[in-house]
Amino acid sequence: MIVVNTETVPGHDITDTLGLVQGNTIRAKNVGRDIAASFKNLVGGELKGYTELLTEARRQAIERMMAQAQQLGADAIVNVRFTTSAVAAGAAELYSYGTAVKLQAHR
Repeated sequence: MIVVNTETVPGHDITDTLGLVQGNTIRAKNVGRDIAASFKNLVGGELKGYTELLTEARRQAIERMMAQAQQLGADAIVNVRFTTSAVAAGAAELYSYGTAVKLQAHR
């Protein structure tokens, strides 16, 4: 499955638009990560625990979006976007969405 954040796929024509597909996950902070983050705030630097948390959340949201596109018979997802939102104290949603399409290679 081709997944791009552009409106087209180089070398291909979009032959059919199948609709919006999305994937999301909601993740809660971990007490261990919070303690490590509070120490890191004192000296500065990357909060690696949170970076890993968001990287995993993004991967899972993409996988769920791709599964929905595969159910529609899509060849690709174009115009992919990500958004986040706080849903509760200490929990955030990562949401990915795009347009599922059928492709044909340029002739």
